[in-house]
Amino acid sequence: MTASSEDVRKIALSLPETTEKIAWGMPTFRVAGKMFLTLPDDETSFAVRCPMLERDELVLAEPEKFWIASHEASFAWVRVRIAALDDTDELRAIVADSWRQAAPPRLAAEHSGPAAD
Repeated sequence: MTASSEDVRKIALSLPETTEKIAWGMPTFRVAGKMFLTLPDDETSFAVRCPMLERDELVLAEPEKFWIASHEASFAWVRVRIAALDDTDELRAIVADSWRQAAPPRLAAEHSGPAAD
């Protein structure tokens, strides 16, 4: 099954205490006020939090899937091409990982598994 921007939105909103807010003219998703995902441009990709070393490794290993937007180069964010993902399980894992990076420690500890369907 190919993932879509609606799958991104559904998975993000399934995570505890997540809210959706329009910022910079695009949907953004936050936990405890901290942004963990954006759906920029035409919603064919999304951006998530990712430690810079890990981000650089992802881009080198799978450039068809991951890239760094020039205006985000100095931040710990990576872009993900939705159509290049293997399936919704991979999408769920990426979104949940970004959510855990932004969530307060208590909340992240309570939700250590991937997002629910």
